[in-house]
Amino acid sequence: MIKGIGIDIIEIHRIILAINRNNKFLDRVFTAEEKKYFESAGSGAGTIAGNFAAKEAVLKALGSGLRQWKWTDVEVRRDCLGKPTVVLYNKAKIFAEEKKIREILVTISHSRDYAVAQAIAI
Repeated sequence: MIKGIGIDIIEIHRIILAINRNNKFLDRVFTAEEKKYFESAGSGAGTIAGNFAAKEAVLKALGSGLRQWKWTDVEVRRDCLGKPTVVLYNKAKIFAEEKKIREILVTISHSRDYAVAQAIAI
């Protein structure tokens, strides 16, 4: 049963500005695993923006917004085929367990100017 749906779109240049303006942006928003993926894949701003949009979409699918969670409580990984998967930590994980959400599906896409992600909580 679907328990929530979230979608987010972001202009990639906003992520570029955030990275250039504050060198701690990546550390504040992304986990070590996510940053490792960005580095190993030679990821550009589009991939980083896509992961950011995915985190926003997950929060919307959970129906909670950021609340008292940290950005790093939501991690977007890639499986062996490159498909994005979601891992929740700390308060986000507890919240999902209380709502009996067993999985969050996510898809990400980006063009030259925009990144978009959709998440479905089941």
